[in-house]
Amino acid sequence: MSDDTQPPAAPDQPEAGDEARENAKAKDATPIYRRPFFWVLILVAGVAVVGGTLYYLHSRQFEATDDAFVDAHIVRIAPEVAGTLIDVADLDNRHVNAGQLLAVIKPTGPEAQLAEASAGVDQAIAQLQQAQAQVSSAIATRNQSAAEAQAPLAAAIKAAQDLARYQNLARIDRSAVASTQLDQARANANSTRAQADAARRQIASADAQIAVARKQVDAAGAVIAAKRAQVAQANVTLGNLRLVAPVSGQVVNRQVNKGSYVAPGSQLLAIVPDTMWVTANFKETQLKNMRIGQPVSIKVDAYPDIEFKGRVDSIQRGAGQAFAILPPQNATGNYVKVVQRVPVRITFVTGNGNPDPRNYPIGPGMSVTPSVKVR
Repeated sequence: MSDDTQPPAAPDQPEAGDEARENAKAKDATPIYRRPFFWVLILVAGVAVVGGTLYYLHSRQFEATDDAFVDAHIVRIAPEVAGTLIDVADLDNRHVNAGQLLAVIKPTGPEAQLAEASAGVDQAIAQLQQAQAQVSSAIATRNQSAAEAQAPLAAAIKAAQDLARYQNLARIDRSAVASTQLDQARANANSTRAQADAARRQIASADAQIAVARKQVDAAGAVIAAKRAQVAQANVTLGNLRLVAPVSGQVVNRQVNKGSYVAPGSQLLAIVPDTMWVTANFKETQLKNMRIGQPVSIKVDAYPDIEFKGRVDSIQRGAGQAFAILPPQNATGNYVKVVQRVPVRITFVTGNGNPDPRNYPIGPGMSVTPSVKVR
């Protein structure tokens, strides 16, 4: 067979590239609303709009912040007298009731002061009894003086009357009364009057003695009151040797042990009370619809799966920066407006199935996220 022989030519057929181009042209000619992808986009957009609207309508009912912390009035226990601790209760991170013993300081001077003050009270009572006896004695002396003065007083009255009679007779008839009788009556009247005056002075002196004795009674009563005050002070000082819990709560931050020497005012430990709340620092722009008593949902970072309930208790009148040690002076230099934070106090609501924060190790400083329902 000769090499120049050629196979017969195939009939004319359309190429693959031309078919693809024709399909693309047909697809481009289809309206976009007839394409499935268009309706998928429409559905997704509709769901997004509806979901966004529902989310907005729901979220606008709440005001939340993450600038919030658990707060409480921490009670710091410190002694009022100096001394060595002879007993310290092992109550670290444990709950105590009000009045429970926490520590005892070794007694030294207070017991002696109490004994001395008690002895002073007994001595003052004895002085009071002595003063009362002096009053009774002064009254008896005065009564005796008054009784003894009866005779001189009566004699003075009789002598004065006799002198008056003699003088009347002498005026009527000079010869009716002898001069010696008149002189004797006058001398007798003067003598008895002097004796009566002396008796009156003795009575006055006795009255003065009674007054002095009664003043001594009053003074002795004042001394007793002062001594009893010293006893009370000694009892207070002795009572200060025993440190007890002023409130119920959990003992934290204990810094001393048995045998430690403590000084007045030095902190021994602290108590976190059972009553706690949340201090939430909301932006000032979030307070428009916030009111006292509105319900609050509280999420504690330590327990994200537990939803605590609360209520708005109070809103501070003023931003936090107004109470800083060095408040800003906006009247000087350039000013840049910054949204301020306002502390809002939120109390926990327990009961009716709501979780109680006292059943969890929650304390001051722990982060929370409160959400206040404002609408």
